[in-house]
Amino acid sequence: MQKPGGFLPSFPRFATQAIHAGQDPEQWSSRAVVPPISMATTFKQEAPGRHAGFDYGRSGNPTRNCLERAVAALDGAKHCLAFSSGLAAVTSIMHLLKAGDHVICMDDVYGGTNEYFREVAAECGLKISFVDCSQTQLLEAAITPETKLVWAETPTNPSLKMIDIEACAHIVHKHGNILLVVDNTFMSPYFQRPLALGADICMYSATKYMNGHSDVLMGLVSVNSEDLHNRLRFLQNCLGTVPSPFDCYLCNRGLKTLQIRMERHFENAMAVAQFLESNPRVEKVNYPGLPSHPQHELAKRQSTGCTGMVAFFIKGTLQHAVTFLKHLKVFTLAESLGGVESLAALPVVMSHAPMPKNDRLALGITDTMIRLSMGLEDKKDLLEDLDQALKAAVSYITLCVCVCV
Repeated sequence: MQKPGGFLPSFPRFATQAIHAGQDPEQWSSRAVVPPISMATTFKQEAPGRHAGFDYGRSGNPTRNCLERAVAALDGAKHCLAFSSGLAAVTSIMHLLKAGDHVICMDDVYGGTNEYFREVAAECGLKISFVDCSQTQLLEAAITPETKLVWAETPTNPSLKMIDIEACAHIVHKHGNILLVVDNTFMSPYFQRPLALGADICMYSATKYMNGHSDVLMGLVSVNSEDLHNRLRFLQNCLGTVPSPFDCYLCNRGLKTLQIRMERHFENAMAVAQFLESNPRVEKVNYPGLPSHPQHELAKRQSTGCTGMVAFFIKGTLQHAVTFLKHLKVFTLAESLGGVESLAALPVVMSHAPMPKNDRLALGITDTMIRLSMGLEDKKDLLEDLDQALKAAVSYITLCVCVCV
């Protein structure tokens, strides 16, 4: 793919690291080129209390180690920890805090993250403020002496707002001992490295692009701080939020094609975004790769490319959106994102349904916002599918109106 101009150069040796980091055959007596799946829950000790690196499956696993070392290399991090899901990673990170601590969360975030902060973290004594962190002056104004953590997504889910990670890190860290966490799920380390821009913690729902095949639930967390790594490693073990060895094997395999997958996701998303932006049946398109996106220049300044996610607003009502989704043939109506297959979702009744209605409306998550996750299919097929579904939505509603009259 010929990358659109203006984005940062790709990170060097990315594909080589994705294939080889943590995968050295010399670590296995069999010299297996593909890391084996170690399903053991317990390991023989040389003497009481003396083991060869592993004693119990929750505390450590050889297959998980391979994955964590690979992801650390791709993130440009010293350490990575794997968790049983993205929300397991969120929960473990939040256990770094105590009751009474103040957390600032980006107002436009994944629905599950929003629900966790509102319904779980707040009930456990954490003070939660939802703030538009894309406006750095609002972030700074929200910081109090009790603030201990800032949670950001960029691009955001589902509105695809961009956050200036470097600017946020500067603001957060000048106020002292505050952690900046960046959910990098939509970008993957191929397009964005939050730690290099000043974030303290980079996390992923690896269920999405990192694994990339819609068959694994997993979370990943990367850090450079030894103290943070030790504390999170303790929590990973103590809370038991660990993934299965088989899932680690699958995600590790997915990483090996991450570069070529992300390039194709970007290519397809750009083509779809351009098509939708020029379509008279579409009100608006949100995609940071388009020059029309209000933070397009920021996207180019801090990223090497763009996500495979596109949000758009179909002209009309909820019924137009529902009819459009019903007529899709290549895109599948489903939750989640980042797999090889293209997916479509209606956030207002799917991923962001638990969010209070007034909060959704304030963020622009309306009845006509549709979120697309671009897969790896042929561009022509994706564009033709969107075109016929848009035409069908308008024709169907027009027909219904005529019949009613």
